[in-house]
Amino acid sequence: MSILVINAGSSSIKYSIYVSATLELIDHGLIEEIANHHEGFELMRQQLQLHHIDIEHIDAIGHRVVHGGERFHEPTLINDDVLEEITALIPLAPLHNPANIEGIIAARAIAPKVPNFAIFDTAFHQSMPRHAYHYPLPHNLYTIHHVRRYGFHGTSHHYVAQKASEALEKPLNALNLITFHIGNGASACAIQNGKSIDTSMGMTPLEGLMMGSRCGSIDPSIIGYLSHATPMSIDEIETMLNKKSGLLAIGGSNDMRTLLNAKEKGDKNAILAIDMFVHSLKKQLGAYMAILTKVDAVVFTGGIGEHSPDIRQMVCEGLEHLGIKFDNGKNSGQNREIQDSSSMVKLLVIPTDEERQIAMYVQKLL
Repeated sequence: MSILVINAGSSSIKYSIYVSATLELIDHGLIEEIANHHEGFELMRQQLQLHHIDIEHIDAIGHRVVHGGERFHEPTLINDDVLEEITALIPLAPLHNPANIEGIIAARAIAPKVPNFAIFDTAFHQSMPRHAYHYPLPHNLYTIHHVRRYGFHGTSHHYVAQKASEALEKPLNALNLITFHIGNGASACAIQNGKSIDTSMGMTPLEGLMMGSRCGSIDPSIIGYLSHATPMSIDEIETMLNKKSGLLAIGGSNDMRTLLNAKEKGDKNAILAIDMFVHSLKKQLGAYMAILTKVDAVVFTGGIGEHSPDIRQMVCEGLEHLGIKFDNGKNSGQNREIQDSSSMVKLLVIPTDEERQIAMYVQKLL
């Protein structure tokens, strides 16, 4: 029997299917440029039939849902009431939750007897204490409009934390970790005794670290200033902050490999972009070392975190005063641990696998 994992985008469906008992990957794919999600599921059904899998007779379907608000703290069996609550959260994630919902509706229509589970990007961070998730704004903005830090990439942070636990041979609930999910989107998480106590992304994925095309944290008054000083509307400013900022705005590309190559050729904009990016990571690392007091390991994951030794080196070098001693030789190879033998803090490179983590959640619920 099988578990199907779905990540539904606005015009695409990314899927992976696993053996229920062993979580062996059977197949995965991406269906793009679909007119609607019902069409996408029909195309996926045909693909799964090549592996002799009937979608109507699998064990379960797990759906990635970006925003679970405060209501959802863990993976949840989807019924009509849950679907209605996810729909009510659309204002908090207008670019993502609608597509996730369409994927759920299509899955329930094509395989009505198969249980569907929602796995929320925000759920892992619901263990944050109040002083970490509240913003210093009038309290009614929280009570009425739900303005607070939610955090994202939770499935990835949880997955690599568990893998760190295995690598360090210590129970996750006995570990303090700083995890960096660094790709086109980037976030950090402070994990105390296995639970998220702070994360860099906020009410939306825009806050925090400098990213590929997102600005990360900036002075919020810049938005008001630009609305008066330029002809840009608020919507245009928001689009700029999300899609035309970050590495792309400073270095001319949101691809770190391109920027590193340009840096080697002396491109000043690429050098500035990389320096700014590394600076934001180092600041977050220092902040989380302060609130955790004791850190067992720093974990790098995501496209850049896993595949860019240069960025890992720039982030970790010069942190001996924090008990971090970096080994460039280990970093240059395919080693999981890249710290010097005398380092007080482990430095780990762990590939993330959000689809497998979703399957693991579903397997546990089954």
